[in-house]
Amino acid sequence: MADLEIIGIPFSNYVRSLRMMCEEKGVPYTLVPEMPHSAVVSAIHPAGQVPCMRHGDVTLFESKAIASYIDRAFPGPKMIPDDAVGAAKVEQWVSYGNVKVDRWIMREFVVPSVFFDKAKGPDTAKIAAAVPEMDKCAKALDAALSATGHLVGSGVTYADCNVVPMLATAQQFPQGKEVLAKYPALTAYIAAMTARPSFTNTAPPPRK
Repeated sequence: MADLEIIGIPFSNYVRSLRMMCEEKGVPYTLVPEMPHSAVVSAIHPAGQVPCMRHGDVTLFESKAIASYIDRAFPGPKMIPDDAVGAAKVEQWVSYGNVKVDRWIMREFVVPSVFFDKAKGPDTAKIAAAVPEMDKCAKALDAALSATGHLVGSGVTYADCNVVPMLATAQQFPQGKEVLAKYPALTAYIAAMTARPSFTNTAPPPRK
């Protein structure tokens, strides 16, 4: 069968989460850099969003669906446990990451901090409103991590790969770094996960 292709922009946290999963499992893949709504992406995703995946005749969109396919289709450590409880807990934390962490870190905090009309400046009210919500996310994650140092079980799962790129991005901003630093288990977790080859090998190129 043809090589696995992960399709999307390198600095997308969801593209990176899938690449991290492949690195953790030892799955060879090719990153196909494509912007959202490109012809390649729109041919796979009805809404033109990334990431998308191609593996021979198989095409998929939505990161959790892609992660499930990769984990079942390739050998290597299980990123989504086979047992009912473990699988459900991964689903739980992936959903929480997508609904809450992505919203308050990436959409409501990072995006208005980076992408704004230079004549108007950043939307400081929107950014300020995101900080207490980001703190709630950090508190919930810290509590989950305090037992084993991972979101599910005692090893890396897709739940970890999904959330770490968001947390690492938050740390690049003073307010985000200050919020995360309040939580010892979360701080240790971010340090350990960002030191792994799966994270360092998937670093996006510097933006010009």
